[in-house]
Amino acid sequence: MSPAIVPPPPWSTLVRPPLDVPGFFFGGYECSTQVDRSGRRRDMVAETQHDRFRESDYAAAHAIGFRVIREGVPWHKIDVADSLDLAHFDLLVDATTHRDLIPIWDLFHYGFPEDLDPFKTGFAERFARYAGAIARRRRQLVGAGGWYTPVNEPSFMAWAGGEVGWFAPFGEGRGYELKMRLVRAAIGAMAAIRSEDPGARFVNADPACHAVAPADAPELADEAAEFTGYQWQAWDMLAGRGWHDFGGGPELLDVIGVNYYLTGQWEHRRGGHLAFDDPRRKPFREMLADVARRYPGHPIVVAETGCWGDLRVPWLRMIAEECDAAIASGVPLMGVCIYPLIDMTEWHAGHWMRIGAWEVDNEGGSLVRRPYAPLVAELVRRVRTPNANRPRLDQLLDSSKPIA
Repeated sequence: MSPAIVPPPPWSTLVRPPLDVPGFFFGGYECSTQVDRSGRRRDMVAETQHDRFRESDYAAAHAIGFRVIREGVPWHKIDVADSLDLAHFDLLVDATTHRDLIPIWDLFHYGFPEDLDPFKTGFAERFARYAGAIARRRRQLVGAGGWYTPVNEPSFMAWAGGEVGWFAPFGEGRGYELKMRLVRAAIGAMAAIRSEDPGARFVNADPACHAVAPADAPELADEAAEFTGYQWQAWDMLAGRGWHDFGGGPELLDVIGVNYYLTGQWEHRRGGHLAFDDPRRKPFREMLADVARRYPGHPIVVAETGCWGDLRVPWLRMIAEECDAAIASGVPLMGVCIYPLIDMTEWHAGHWMRIGAWEVDNEGGSLVRRPYAPLVAELVRRVRTPNANRPRLDQLLDSSKPIA
């Protein structure tokens, strides 16, 4: 159960570092590094050969017009047995700088060093040490003002790694405990980052979701609504809304990253997801407005969104329309991250998902990228032609007008 919420002052009343990112559409690269149920380390950057083709991947993104990207830093490669080797991060910084890209560094995307366990002591301290070292090196290489996602999707990881044992730490029935531990780790990491770079900004990404009662079980409506409400827990912990001994506060919640996919709406207890045209789907504009009303004064970014197959273009159009409608209602939305730009394999079945703007085929061990022309064309049109009717973000953040 969540404790009673005691809202802190809106962050709009506090002093904040500037939001200085160009463009409304961002791009991202799948960078999961979890250990799966077979005990195998997944490294999606290596599996998609983004590490091998990073230069050409960035060139393709830059050609479309992207200037901001989400990119992963593999914690398990930087921190080996509590010894930090930042050479890999140096290469990442050099690649983004070469293409004049602004990265949002994803520091913990499900995977952690083999000798750690988030259920045991020492985990948060190691993560903070690593995060602080990354911020220090980033400042040394390119200056202050870095962007970071400390822990990606603590709510999803708590479920997958703590409730149903999909991947390490393979907990079952311990999802809430893992969520608290992940948020504590994120708060410690952000304190370490800010000690090295006081102007650092954070995008705290978690899924937005909506569960509905099955058509033949309307009595589950209240239970479905309660489950939907769990999406607020991690953000509330970060914001200091309850869980006051964690050390959270509005300056740490910072930018709220809303991750949203087709799978984010489902029938409670039934699994699967609601079809794209299911009338029970809650409009995305309303989901964004719910976030904005709960956390007034905080910028919001759609930190991940995309779809697969023939739904890729219809999904992008829907997201763009819903985001513009949300902004028109007063939601302080600063951008949308198309994720992933490069095709990826499905975590369990292993097939290529056809989810990216560039599809991937294995030809003699080399993963050849081929643009999915309909999505690339749609992205070019939207990325290169800003919507002049959108209010400026600073106007939305400073407005006292209630969100419609």
